[in-house]
Amino acid sequence: MTAWNATLLRGWYPVAEAHRLRDKPMRVTVFGRAVVLARLPSGGLLALDDRCPHRHVPLSDGQLVGETLQCKYHGWTFGADGRCTTMPGMCPGAAVPTVQVNAWQVFEHDGLIWMSARPPGEASPAALPEFLRRLPAGSRRFLWSTLWQARPADALENFLDPLHTHLVHPGLVRSHGARQPMTVTVAQSADGLQVDYAGQPQQSGLLYRLFESPRTMERAHFGIAAPSTAQLEYRYANGSALYFTLHFTPEDEMRTRLFATLHVENRWAPAWAVRWFVWPFLYRVAEQDRRVVEAQAANSARFGRQDGMSTELDLVRPMLDAVWMPNGKPVEAGERVMQMWL
Repeated sequence: MTAWNATLLRGWYPVAEAHRLRDKPMRVTVFGRAVVLARLPSGGLLALDDRCPHRHVPLSDGQLVGETLQCKYHGWTFGADGRCTTMPGMCPGAAVPTVQVNAWQVFEHDGLIWMSARPPGEASPAALPEFLRRLPAGSRRFLWSTLWQARPADALENFLDPLHTHLVHPGLVRSHGARQPMTVTVAQSADGLQVDYAGQPQQSGLLYRLFESPRTMERAHFGIAAPSTAQLEYRYANGSALYFTLHFTPEDEMRTRLFATLHVENRWAPAWAVRWFVWPFLYRVAEQDRRVVEAQAANSARFGRQDGMSTELDLVRPMLDAVWMPNGKPVEAGERVMQMWL
């Protein structure tokens, strides 16, 4: 845990697809910590360190008993607050000794199970950044997850960085020989980052030609309350909108769990159509990104370097380093406008 910026643990992280959490406990890993998740009969959620304090057996190997989780070894049971409620073998009427397992804050939102190590009292979707809370109900068209051998900050930068798309996704997202000037506005605050791109209503790649129409807005979002999450928002002249949201939750220093969603607003795009016609292209883009970010991570480890040379073109890196580097320096709030060739 010492390799992480201490403030990161107060953030909210998706750790599992909600539909996969059924009647059996599930183990997930975040920041190198094993956590057991369970959906209680009442519909509530339980998230505890995956370790019985008695003999350290994984609680994820246990079972639900009413509103508690029972360890399979000696039958100790624990509630959602982490407090031990039963120790089989005690004399009738004897008080259960005070035993506690570390409990995580947990809630379900937009098909994902979210967790945080922050103190109790904020376990609700209202704790998430506004760009996540405003996604229209029923607009999600797919939810996908996979594992990358990469650092979260590098994966986030890759998703938010338009300058790599000409070379990593040539002809698919953008074409290197079709660059055009764009006005870029970067707004930073204590809550996060917003980047607006103006001056390019049409994009040069195949994805745009197949599935999009003239844009009126291209915007990137990053919020410190959910520091592993970023979103690309596209709005169109016909009144429709697309929201690509990626979550890069760290399992440990070099393994990042990716959750990806696509939300569609005011446009015909049933889930089956997205799955059969759009998803093959998006998957190809994701695989191209995975390969380059995993190569970056492996080479950084080989040379023992996590830093890199940045210029003003690296729009989001200062904010990401402020959040993710162990000794990250806060960035100054404000707005700047610049020109880029995209």
